[in-house]
Amino acid sequence: MRDPIGGARPAERFTDRVADYDRWRPGYPPGVLEVLRRETGLRPGRIVADVGSGTGLLAQVFLDHGNVVLGVEPNAAMAEAAARRFAGRAFHDVRGTAEATTLPEDSVDLVAAGQAFHWFEPAPAAAELRRILKPDGSAAIVWNRRRLSGTPFLTAYEALLQRWGTDYRAVSERYADPAALRVLFGGLSYAHHRFANAQELDLEGLRGRLLSSSYTPASGHPDHEPMLAALPALFEAHAAGGRVRFEYDTDLYVGPLR
Repeated sequence: MRDPIGGARPAERFTDRVADYDRWRPGYPPGVLEVLRRETGLRPGRIVADVGSGTGLLAQVFLDHGNVVLGVEPNAAMAEAAARRFAGRAFHDVRGTAEATTLPEDSVDLVAAGQAFHWFEPAPAAAELRRILKPDGSAAIVWNRRRLSGTPFLTAYEALLQRWGTDYRAVSERYADPAALRVLFGGLSYAHHRFANAQELDLEGLRGRLLSSSYTPASGHPDHEPMLAALPALFEAHAAGGRVRFEYDTDLYVGPLR
C-alpha cells in the first residue's frame, strides 16, 4: 500500500478505530449491486475478492447477494471483526494486501475495493488484481464521498475537521485521484456511476462517526479532547428530531482489467 501520510502505515491507521468504524461508517446503496449485476453479469455463487475489506461493509453487499467473498485485509483487528460478523457465511478471511493478495491466479470473478482503494499503490496493485481475476472478470471500485457542504450541518462538520483533523486535507485528496483509476484499468474503458447515499445519526453516532476516521486525533493527542468537547454544541445547533444527517455521493467505477 502507498506510503503513509501521517506516520502510521496505512494498514495500521485504523487499528484503534475498529469498533467505531464497524458501527458508524455508512453502507452502500442498492444501486451499486444493480449496476454490477447488469454490467458485469454478477450472479449469486460468483467469487468476489473484496480487497482491503476492513470490517466488511462492502462484503455485506455481496454476501447478501449470495456471493462467495474473499476478504483480503492486512489489518488483523479489522479482519477479525469481519470474520466475527460473517461467521457461518460464505466469507473467507484472507490476510494480504492489494499488492500481494496471496490468492491464486485467475481465481475470482470480480475484484472489488471500497474506501481502502485510496491507500493502494496503483501499479503493483493493478498487476496483482489482473493476476487473480479470471479472463472474463471485472473490477469495481466504490466509495462513499461525504458531501462537504449543501446544508449548515455539512458545512459545520467540514469546518470541525479542518480545525482539528491531523492530516485531513492530505487524506481527503486521495479520493479524487483519477490517475490511480487510469493505472488500475490500464487504459481500458470503465464506467462511472454515482448514487445518493445518507446517514442519520444521534449524538453517540456522530461521535462514533468522527472517531472512525484515520485523521481524527487519537486518544492522548492534545487535540483529541478539545475536538470532542466541540461536538455537542455542533450537534445541538444542527440536529432535527435528535439526529443530524450526513449526505454522501457514492461513486462506482466498473470495467474490465484486461
